[in-house]
Amino acid sequence: MTTENTMKKMGGWVVALLALALLQGCASGPNASPADPLEPFNRTMFNFNDGLDRAVVKPVATVYRDVTPELVRTGVTNFFGNISDVWSTVNNLLQGKGQAAGESFFRVTTNTIWGVGGIFDVATDLKIPKHTEDFGQTLGVWGVGSGPYLVLPLLGPSSARDSVGTLVDYQGDLVSRTHDVPIRNSLTALRLVNIRANVLGAGDVLDQAALDKYSFTREIYLQRRRSLIGGASVEKEERYDLPEGASTAPAAPAPAAK
Repeated sequence: MTTENTMKKMGGWVVALLALALLQGCASGPNASPADPLEPFNRTMFNFNDGLDRAVVKPVATVYRDVTPELVRTGVTNFFGNISDVWSTVNNLLQGKGQAAGESFFRVTTNTIWGVGGIFDVATDLKIPKHTEDFGQTLGVWGVGSGPYLVLPLLGPSSARDSVGTLVDYQGDLVSRTHDVPIRNSLTALRLVNIRANVLGAGDVLDQAALDKYSFTREIYLQRRRSLIGGASVEKEERYDLPEGASTAPAAPAPAAK
């Protein structure tokens, strides 16, 4: 099965999951997170992804880390980072961040020409800052709310907005647009394994520290996305457990007794 067909099926999954989220908006209990109305389903999907990671992805990533020299793994990380800078340039432009878009563009040209196709991160050595942006962030900057938290099959933590952004990101990704199917699939697999290998230590810490791995992962994801969009301190809390039109503002303090 080609990566393109996989992503098309993933797109169908996203649409189905978003529809299910709307249908089950009141399915969670009174103590559930208001940002996670689909928690029972999300936990099931989280456990599926976690089981797949433990059985397949993590062991492969561990072998990759152990047998691949660090210099080579750094080159692989730099190569895919250079590819991601291309799409970041586009998203910075869409967000009206002219300076960030220019710096991202210079990172791509510098690393592609002088870094041998991005294998060496010359731009960082030259102090050209990196501005990673995806289309989910762009939608957020445009004022689109995150919507309910959603755990996607294989892809993991997301939201209604970021799920749509992921589909657009796929279209803008240079790897996914490679016409040679074996090369495209090989690059996709290598990127996945390399990313997992880079966070093996963090995953072990999470396993040991989190009493509820699902809740911990959810809160970290939502906080990070709010922070990346730049509205963590001012973004209105989205509540899916309240009737339409109900206010989420704190109640006014009672007048002091005379």
